Amino acid sequence: MEFIELVLLLSAVALVAGCVDTIAGGGGLLSIPALLWAGLSPVESLATNKAQAVFGSGTATVQFIRRGLIAPRGTALAVLCTFVGAAFGAWLVQRLDSTLLEGLIPLLLIAFALYFWRSPRLSDLDSHQRLNESLFAVLVGLGVGFYDGFFGPGTGTFFALGYVALLGYNLRRATAHSKALNFTSNLAALLCFVQGGHILWPIALAMALGQMIGAWIGAHLVLRHGAALVRPVLVVVSLTVSGKLLWERVVGG
Repeated sequence: MEFIELVLLLSAVALVAGCVDTIAGGGGLLSIPALLWAGLSPVESLATNKAQAVFGSGTATVQFIRRGLIAPRGTALAVLCTFVGAAFGAWLVQRLDSTLLEGLIPLLLIAFALYFWRSPRLSDLDSHQRLNESLFAVLVGLGVGFYDGFFGPGTGTFFALGYVALLGYNLRRATAHSKALNFTSNLAALLCFVQGGHILWPIALAMALGQMIGAWIGAHLVLRHGAALVRPVLVVVSLTVSGKLLWERVVGG
């Protein structure tokens, strides 16, 4: 396959991934296998994926801010904690084995899928807040941010669940804020990968265009359809990510 054809195909994958990721997270399920198929090494695939994903999550974040779903001042502490957690996770993953997380995360995602499916709290209406926002920023920002830097699959889902279950946000607001924090964790991890020189920038920038278009489409779908769209996609993405991770463990084992 010619390089131009390869880039166009990867850009198309990135468009779909950006749309799915904006709605419910999990876009890396599409983009990382595509990069591996294109012949990139695992490290190059992860690094290049972060480089293009930053543009998608950034585009979605801007759209949600413009529509008033995110108050930048109110999320500042969560953004800071997420950045610190993701940077530490990206640093640590280069020194430790992630085998434990590979076994634990699929089970958590299956549990979250059941929660998304059955919980009456998942709607377009805000519900009861269980934590103050400062404690939420420290626990979820640092914790999920660290997870994204260290491992990654399902990060957007974890952020969305945190906003719904702990702060009582409706699904529109939860999705919007999860993209802001996901952009932050993507950026922190990207900065770590830049230092290692593993990013293939021609491919990353071409895919970034697809990511931005897909994220724009996804953001508008969330704004238009709310919980009616986000809820089923969250369930499907959670089960798909968990299924993929479990399959990889079975095949790899």
